[in-house]
Amino acid sequence: MKNKMSVSLSQIIWRVCNLFMSVFFSLATYVQINDPDAVLWMVGYAVPAGLCFLLCCQPQITESLLWRRMADLHVLVASSFGVILGWKLYKEGITDIFQQEEGRECSGLLLTVFWLLLCRHSGRSSVGSVRICTAVGITVFPFITWIYYYMNTELRKHWPEHCTTAL
Repeated sequence: MKNKMSVSLSQIIWRVCNLFMSVFFSLATYVQINDPDAVLWMVGYAVPAGLCFLLCCQPQITESLLWRRMADLHVLVASSFGVILGWKLYKEGITDIFQQEEGRECSGLLLTVFWLLLCRHSGRSSVGSVRICTAVGITVFPFITWIYYYMNTELRKHWPEHCTTAL
């Protein structure tokens, strides 16, 4: 009985994490609306938002061939763009990545990649404690970071206007 209850609790936590990540990726999609290359980034965040929402509603969907192929394609494309942006940041010697648009974009892409990789095959069996702890940490991090940057105007003062006017 206790084991069944803990599995149930872990599934609830897993679904809640996916719901929050769906909300986060949806917000990330929305704030791209005034970006010069908005369509590219809106798709880049809308796809994981939708995949996370589907996973929240039906955890076994990760075993669906369509869900897996969409997630795999997104991971491939986002990883490729992330490597390109990361190389650009490295080549230019930029260390404070959140102050550069490419750094924020690279971080967002890496977040979508890590999350979708964490979700892969999560519907096969019960979600383990390591995956749950990792999921909670990853889920909390972007919200805390976003709130911190939103409240700290000094950190945002050098950002381009399209990065400061969406929310």
